[in-house]
Amino acid sequence: MTTVSIIGNGNMGTAIGGIVAAGGNTVEYVGRDTDAITGDIVILAVPYPSVAEIVAARGAQLAGKVVVDITNPLDFETFDSLVVPADGSAAAVIAAALPESRVLKAFNTNFAATLASKTVGEQPTTVLIAGDDDLAKQALADVVRAGGVKAVDAGKLSRARELEAIGFLQLTLAVQEQIGWNAGLALVA
Repeated sequence: MTTVSIIGNGNMGTAIGGIVAAGGNTVEYVGRDTDAITGDIVILAVPYPSVAEIVAARGAQLAGKVVVDITNPLDFETFDSLVVPADGSAAAVIAAALPESRVLKAFNTNFAATLASKTVGEQPTTVLIAGDDDLAKQALADVVRAGGVKAVDAGKLSRARELEAIGFLQLTLAVQEQIGWNAGLALVA
């Protein structure tokens, strides 16, 4: 059994927590008043602008842990661009700030509704996972699959750039009401 700590208890944090619990794993929601982070896997289920403060406050507690970045680093004022360099990603920024953690990118191409329902249309929801540590990716994939959702290894952490572009596209389409918040991209093999 794996303990997963989730920083953030909004729609995404709650949906991810539901998947973790459905697989028989333990969920710990971490708030500002939580002293220690006990999970082997820590999910940053917060908006990108909140990440720097969390890393500054909890960086030492995250050392040695698998840290999962779910953010889409959007310009939330205009919704017309990402706020990271074109050749980089939010995950790369987090990995540089947490050199003793094993950083993964996952869940950013999923909406909370598709995680909660475990479907995108008539297809099963798939979580794409990018990272440089194969054991960390496997640990997260095992938790996701145990919870009833598909997981696909999307490659090295450098692939986070493409995952963030997909997340950006989905979010802008949803904000423009061209798709619903229960929609998304599905992988069919």
